[in-house]
Amino acid sequence: MPWITAGTGSSRGARSLPSVSRALISPSILSADFARLAEEAARLEGTADWLHVDVMDNHFVPNLTLGLPVVQALLASTSTPVDCHLMIEDPDRWAPAYAEAGAGSVTFHVEAAAAPVRLARDLRAAGARAGMALRPATPVEPYVDLLPELDMLLVMTVEPGFGGQSFLDVVLPKLRRCREAVRGSGLDVWLQVDGGVSLDTIERCAQAGADVFVAGSAVFGAEDPAGAVEALRAAALG
Repeated sequence: MPWITAGTGSSRGARSLPSVSRALISPSILSADFARLAEEAARLEGTADWLHVDVMDNHFVPNLTLGLPVVQALLASTSTPVDCHLMIEDPDRWAPAYAEAGAGSVTFHVEAAAAPVRLARDLRAAGARAGMALRPATPVEPYVDLLPELDMLLVMTVEPGFGGQSFLDVVLPKLRRCREAVRGSGLDVWLQVDGGVSLDTIERCAQAGADVFVAGSAVFGAEDPAGAVEALRAAALG
């Protein structure tokens, strides 16, 4: 799979790698047909680098989507690695179960975590990549020292909670600062963007430093979802 060969080595731990060029596409199943998730995932086998799963609890965000049982079913039906984005309260309690179930990457929101360092270590210990997400208005600077504990930093380019929102260009300067922080750390921490990513916006995200791209309607709303993934990757790579 591309996510293994893109200069990453093992999936555990943030690794020293001063210069990486990649564009990993993680289609969000929030925009897929929930009645046919296995079929929707199968359409992207061998094309998508990850499948992005938005877990929402109607508390941290004003929407309710799906939880661990659906993730377990999806994991049993696809060979594509699953990237869980937990938009939930008390991730310290609930997030490790997603890693234990087999999710390749589990991302929690720093705004909701009581002990983000301990949680990141728990996720890694359970075999997943540890990701930390920032809402659009959350600055990265207070969390730069946490980078050695992380495998991915997710910068939201919309307010979390609903798919299909318009991309927030105002987040791009923060995205650049995140890339500078990662580069300065000397670590291979992936930088993911989520929200409004499309052929119209992905190049701007890549230029600002993102290397992992979540796209929902731009993929599952396309006539050819696999072709849409390839087109997004090509646009990100320029």
